[in-house]
Amino acid sequence: MRGSDAQTPSEEARPVNDTVETPYPQYRCAECGKELPLTEARLAVTCDDHQPDRETVELSVRPAVIADRHDVEDICDQALGETEVDAFGRTFDVLGCDNIVAEADGRFAGVVALAGDAGDLAIVLLTVYPGFQGMGVGSALIEAAAARAVDRGLPAVKVAVSNDDIPLFSFYQRHGFTIDSFERGLLADRYGSAEPGFSGIPVRDEFRLRRPVCHR
Repeated sequence: MRGSDAQTPSEEARPVNDTVETPYPQYRCAECGKELPLTEARLAVTCDDHQPDRETVELSVRPAVIADRHDVEDICDQALGETEVDAFGRTFDVLGCDNIVAEADGRFAGVVALAGDAGDLAIVLLTVYPGFQGMGVGSALIEAAAARAVDRGLPAVKVAVSNDDIPLFSFYQRHGFTIDSFERGLLADRYGSAEPGFSGIPVRDEFRLRRPVCHR
C-alpha cells in the first residue's frame, strides 16, 4: 500500500485527476492540502490536541464487480503507474486479485487487492486516494481483508512494506500487524539501485508483516 488513511484531506475530495502525471501523488499535506509524491512527503510530530479534524463521511466497503475495473485501473495508475505488484518473491496483477473497494459518500475512495500466498492472505495492494485519506478508509479496508481471511479459512493476513515507507509501517502496526521477516537488499537488487522513496529514504529492503485472524 502506498498511502494509508493517516493523512488529512482537503475540504473537497478529488479522487482522480484528469491526467495522471509522474511522480504519482500518494499523500496529502495536512496544512495546505497539496498532493505529494513519496519523495516530497515529510513526517511531522504533533500532540493529540493539534491533530487535524477528521472529516465525517458515509463509508462502505464491498467486493469489487466488473463495473469497478476502470476505477481499479485508475487508482493503480495513480499509486503505482501499473497494475502489477512485486511482493513476497512473486509478481501479482491487481486486476486478477480478490479486490474489495471502499466508497466514501458514494464515490470510489480506495481498494485492497488480496491473494492467497503460502497459506496466508496477502495484501497485494492497499491504496486510498489522497483526497479520502484521514477518513478511516484504509482501516475499513484492512478489517475487510481480515474478514475475508476468516471466510477463506486462512490463519493470517500479511503485507510487504518497503523499508522507506515509515507512515505505512506505522499504519499497519496500529492495526495489529507485526514484523514477521525481512529480505535485506531485495528491492535495491530488483531495481538495480537504492532509489529514493518516502522522504528521500533509499529503498533497499522488503519487510513482511503479519496479522493473525480469529476464526469463528
